[in-house]
Amino acid sequence: MLKHKIRNWHTPPGQAITDFDRRILDYQNSGELVPTRNLIKTPEQIEGIRQSGIINTGILDLLEEKIKVGMSTAEIDRIVYDYTTAHGAVPAPLGYEGFPKSVCTSINEVVCHGIPSEDEILEEGDIINVDVSTILNGYYSDASRMYIIGKTTSEKKRLVQVAKECLDIGAAAAKPWGFIGDIGKAISKHAHKNGFSVVRDLCGHGVGLEFHEDPEIDHYDTHHNGMLLVPGMVFTIEPMINMGTCEVFIDEEDDWTVVTEDELPSAQWEHTFLMTEEGLEILTH
Repeated sequence: MLKHKIRNWHTPPGQAITDFDRRILDYQNSGELVPTRNLIKTPEQIEGIRQSGIINTGILDLLEEKIKVGMSTAEIDRIVYDYTTAHGAVPAPLGYEGFPKSVCTSINEVVCHGIPSEDEILEEGDIINVDVSTILNGYYSDASRMYIIGKTTSEKKRLVQVAKECLDIGAAAAKPWGFIGDIGKAISKHAHKNGFSVVRDLCGHGVGLEFHEDPEIDHYDTHHNGMLLVPGMVFTIEPMINMGTCEVFIDEEDDWTVVTEDELPSAQWEHTFLMTEEGLEILTH
């Protein structure tokens, strides 16, 4: 029986086939999953995403200066909103599928999608992920960083460091004309070598013209190639690394906050990347 092939790549009617088309079609005809044409961003779109990323990075840099013991996560939200709007942009999370704030703030055992609150106060030893997403002139960027509040335990510091290494190693594994599966394979190997686990229920994603686009970027070894990585694709890599097991749950109180099942800490770093002929370029540096 012939393997069914998903034919994502088509040459527009009346348009001459290019060497770029032929290369993708060769992979498609061999049974590999390839992107659709609309996932390959134009130079104009890439520049728009890059400009959005500059604002996004400015916010995360500002928080390096501002974040401190005694600050509420609602104050972080105000900083993000004020900086974003002052630069002519819009916070992408605000109102997205009902999300009530401009940023996600996730402390200790909260993996992601934590909702800022006046009642949530940063304490000495906390680790917090701040996930910022920006819309500028219709173009989206998305990145997050970990911040250590005061002095924390050596175990938490190591978790934060290994999570950053997982992002860097995953990005290094992403090669032009390679496969998405290479990313998760590299990340999971490094996390497991260090005694940590990788969250499987959440993933990276395409981004740029919308907040969340195809493809999904799994951060664990799926034992499949996944989609072909083609120059012009823009996507996030954002591994969530847990101190304990990989299991998580969504808090029923708000239907957003993702928490580790064993309530041990989690850490995450994220960038928006552009795939080029030379490899990945960070658009949220």
